[in-house]
Amino acid sequence: MIAGLIDLNRADDEGLAAQLTGQLRRLIASGRLGKGRALPSSRQLAGDLGVSRNTVTYAFEQLAAEGYLAASHGRRPVVIVDGAERIDAAGAAISRPRAPKPRLSPWASKLQQADWPMSYQAPLKPLRPGHGDAREFPNDIWGRCLRRSAVGAARRELGPVNRPRLREALAHYLATSRGVRAGADQILILPSAQAALTLIAAAVITPGDEVWVENPGYPGAAAAFRASGARVTGIGLDEQGMQRIAGQATPTLIFMTPSHQHPTGRLMSLARRTEFLRASRPGKTWIVEDDYDGEFHYDSRPVPALQGLDAHGRVFYVGTFSKAMTSDIRLGYLVAPPAMVSTLEIAQRHIGLIASSHIQEALAEFIADGHFLAHLRRVRRLYHARRDYLVAGLERHLGEVLTVEVPSGGIQLVARLKRGRTDQAAVKRLGEAGVVTRALSSLALGKPRDHGLLLGFAAWRESEISAAVRTMASCF
Repeated sequence: MIAGLIDLNRADDEGLAAQLTGQLRRLIASGRLGKGRALPSSRQLAGDLGVSRNTVTYAFEQLAAEGYLAASHGRRPVVIVDGAERIDAAGAAISRPRAPKPRLSPWASKLQQADWPMSYQAPLKPLRPGHGDAREFPNDIWGRCLRRSAVGAARRELGPVNRPRLREALAHYLATSRGVRAGADQILILPSAQAALTLIAAAVITPGDEVWVENPGYPGAAAAFRASGARVTGIGLDEQGMQRIAGQATPTLIFMTPSHQHPTGRLMSLARRTEFLRASRPGKTWIVEDDYDGEFHYDSRPVPALQGLDAHGRVFYVGTFSKAMTSDIRLGYLVAPPAMVSTLEIAQRHIGLIASSHIQEALAEFIADGHFLAHLRRVRRLYHARRDYLVAGLERHLGEVLTVEVPSGGIQLVARLKRGRTDQAAVKRLGEAGVVTRALSSLALGKPRDHGLLLGFAAWRESEISAAVRTMASCF
């Protein structure tokens, strides 16, 4: 491809050798030929350019003398300068022109202002929150489902983007395990739960609409709704999660995580759920229920999904398989109110939020054959034990520093800092020591009122939890 970047003019008085030398120099200085890049041999480049081999040899030797190339007998020359090392023939630094600031759409500008997701790219180490244990997943069984789906792909029609087998399997599972009331045709299969929020925002938010979110809460929701032009208001929490403020007019949309509030893990009571439904105006106020880890409930009977209590089609129910299975499955789902299904299906295809039919068919088989429920039963017991193990370790070694909130379920917990300590400094220090946590204050809208650590327990074995708690104790 290098020959395609060279344009030699045989009528130019400068001569072919000088032209080739200058053009190669500029390609290296501009970064088109980066450090470590091997150039073609003199014979090959001469043939590609239609010039004598001596012309190419002269150019290589000159650039080697200037410090651009390393050349030795019998080997292809290699570029040896890059970045700040790039020099021109006189040895002066070559400055790359500064690109003008791009003009962004209001949507992209609001996304750039959001503190999600790029600010939190922590490594997957104990006790990073938000993950199940991929080591416990039955990859051999899942692999067989994937292979059978791949073999059947040739016989499968293109069909709908939301595969009927998976919709049916998911409708049955959600009805029996979460109390969701919906037909299979109300379920959209998407690449992630975040994709579902983006789709909902595109379909129901008009710029200027008010949206309520939990505070502290899931930052991806606030980012999706703000990007659509909504005025996002953070609503505080009590022991039951999001509070309902009497007399306050309801907004266009309310986002909540009632099964295990993110990040605190608090469970919204049946009475509170009913209160929010009563205050929502059918056709005017929508509720988005994100049940991101509702499969994992430990201490009591799980409360049915808010969606199952809704008799007027006001609730969007959002879920994901990344917590219960593996994070790289890249499948989520949206149960839509009947009146919104057609609109959302059109929007789904228009935006391109389409999940692989190959993965959908494999997952349908995985669920239908009972593997999904068997996996959930096993890891539910495992994660329950890990939660209790982490709580006991924190109370024993860090009881004077942290107050632990024990969630009724989920895959993570909050440990609040005592004595006015700030969590950002603690997270930084723990990260340097090899323990990955997240600051509770980073999940707040506006000025944070609480400081604490969000600690994951589901993804980590007891030996890993013990080592992490000992490291935390030594840091504090």
